[in-house]
Amino acid sequence: MIGITLLALAAMAKDGASADTAIGRWRTETRNGIVEIQRCGASICGRLISSDKLRTDPALKDANNSDAKLRDRPLKGLMILNGFTQSGGAWSGGKIYNADDGRTYGAKITPLGRDSLSVRGCVFVPLCKTQTWTRVN
Repeated sequence: MIGITLLALAAMAKDGASADTAIGRWRTETRNGIVEIQRCGASICGRLISSDKLRTDPALKDANNSDAKLRDRPLKGLMILNGFTQSGGAWSGGKIYNADDGRTYGAKITPLGRDSLSVRGCVFVPLCKTQTWTRVN
């Protein structure tokens, strides 16, 4: 097990990937979204900057939120990633908010190199969905 972990870390180092590689702007697989990930203390967090729907209507609200009190907050700039702990070259134990269904899921972010991230959201393991996000320059 330790050998596999060391091989994975060596492969990430070879590609120039580290946990800090997650910092930046990323295009999501769905809805052509742009999420800006930054350091938040010892963790990382991410805000929704843009999407197909936001480009059409920048005043969109969080209308699908499961908490009715939050449905009037703007989607633009909404914190959708938070609570991560660095674990090797990845960020785990965090949460990702999906504005399409108004729900929050457990999440893990793993750099796949300098210009792509694996972003996995789970209702609970093994009920997960993984997307590959690409860096926006």
